[in-house]
Order: sequence, then structure tokens, then C-alpha cells
Amino acid sequence: MAAIVWLILGVVLAVGEAMSGALYLLMLAGGALAAAGFSAATDFSPVIDAGVFAVVSALLVAGVRPIAMRHMRDGNQRERLGLEALPGSSALVVETVDQHAGLVKINGEEWTARPMDTRDRFPAGSTVSIVRIDGATAIVWGGV
Repeated sequence: MAAIVWLILGVVLAVGEAMSGALYLLMLAGGALAAAGFSAATDFSPVIDAGVFAVVSALLVAGVRPIAMRHMRDGNQRERLGLEALPGSSALVVETVDQHAGLVKINGEEWTARPMDTRDRFPAGSTVSIVRIDGATAIVWGGV
């Protein structure tokens, strides 16, 4: 009977983790599942089961959670490639950029360009910052 209670607690904690994302509840769920397994395999008292829960949960929080959090952070900071890498970089104005026309050079390639603020005008030879890419047009902002 105690094993079923620990199993239910483990599932409830895992579901709670799905809503929080902090990885604490998942570690506690691991402790509850370890206690469920221990309880099912032995005939010791519920106090011993609680001790197994506490020890396993503490080990998971102290040992596994920091590693898992580091991997989650590193996975979210993947390298931007292609068009994703262009915003924030600079471009050389090849032909005057205004609300009607313009041409900039980005990493050796020429792109059509428009200013972010339609009142802006950037003369040839100036340097601008790329705000975003809209189709095949670079939307640019004032000097870098």
C-alpha cells in the first residue's frame, strides 16, 4: 500500500514539474519513485521509506539538477545562423537608403534596404545597423 502512495506522489510531482520547469519537483518525483520501489521491494517501516525519499531527493537536487539546468541553458543559447545572425550586425550603404530605394552590403553581399523610420535617409558610404530582414530587404537603422 505504501508503495502505491509513493508512486502516486511521484506522478503528482512530475505533473507539477511540467507546469513549473524549475526541475525541483522532478527531482522530488525521482525521490518518490525510489521510495516506491524500495517500499515495494522491502517490508521496512514507512519511516525508512521517507528516509529513502529524502536521501534520493537531496542527491538528485544537489547532483543532477545543476547539470540538467546547465544543459538547458546551453541548449537555449544556440548559435544563430543564416538570416537569424544578421540583425544587430552592421552594413555598408552602397546606394542611398531612403523610403523608396536603397542598397547595402552585408558580409560581402548586396541587399536591398529600407530605413526603419521612413523619414531617415542614409547616404552611400555610411554604415547602418540591421534591425531585421523582411523578405529579401534589410530594414536598417542609424549609424553604427
